[in-house]
Amino acid sequence: MHKNQILTILSLIDLTTLNDNDTENVVEQLVNKANTGFENVHPAAVCVYSNFGNFAANISKTKVAVVGGCFPSGQTLIEAKAAEYKLIQQLNVDEVDIVINRGDLIASDFENVAKDVKAARSIFTNKSLKVIIESGELNAELIKKASEIAISEGADFIKTSTGKSKTGATPEAAQIMCNVIQNHFTQTGKKIGFKASGGIRTKEDADKYINIVKNTLGDEWINPSLLRIGASSLYDNLIDSLKA
Repeated sequence: MHKNQILTILSLIDLTTLNDNDTENVVEQLVNKANTGFENVHPAAVCVYSNFGNFAANISKTKVAVVGGCFPSGQTLIEAKAAEYKLIQQLNVDEVDIVINRGDLIASDFENVAKDVKAARSIFTNKSLKVIIESGELNAELIKKASEIAISEGADFIKTSTGKSKTGATPEAAQIMCNVIQNHFTQTGKKIGFKASGGIRTKEDADKYINIVKNTLGDEWINPSLLRIGASSLYDNLIDSLKA
């Protein structure tokens, strides 16, 4: 059972490299790792900067996600983000992780936050849209509000963190976000995905978030179409534990 649990976690991971000094060689090594998998289990996707999107897509056997929305700050003109989104839409990638402008959110400019997500949704006509709210920079009320706005404007997933802020995913934020997803499902029958990212390095870390999702949303959410874990070191740590 322990092994099966680890294999499940492996299948939920967005294997990620988002470093300032990433190169095609770094991305290629990441994709090769995903392509190799472990005992016929592969990560859900590889996640890279958009300038590596087509390069990764050309060699990847798994889905490819890229980040956008002036990642990781989210601080730029909405028109500039829209221009970026149009370029990303032309890439041969499957998913886009965008980041909202937390400054607008904290200033209660919810209309601008909604406009930002709406612009992305209107442009990404054939790509799964994950919206990062950077929960570590928000209080409980704003985590809830950001999640509601993201979902109402067309997010396929809501995601805790960029992995670049001081505080990444927390169980408290995950619970609030999953409650919003549950409320939306109750009202509309539409399932929205959840992605935990930032500081998740061990099986115990991952289990916390899987259990929150399972207890709040049910077993049907425990699959890559509705649950993702953003991580770089977790994947290797889990495989090492199975080989030990």
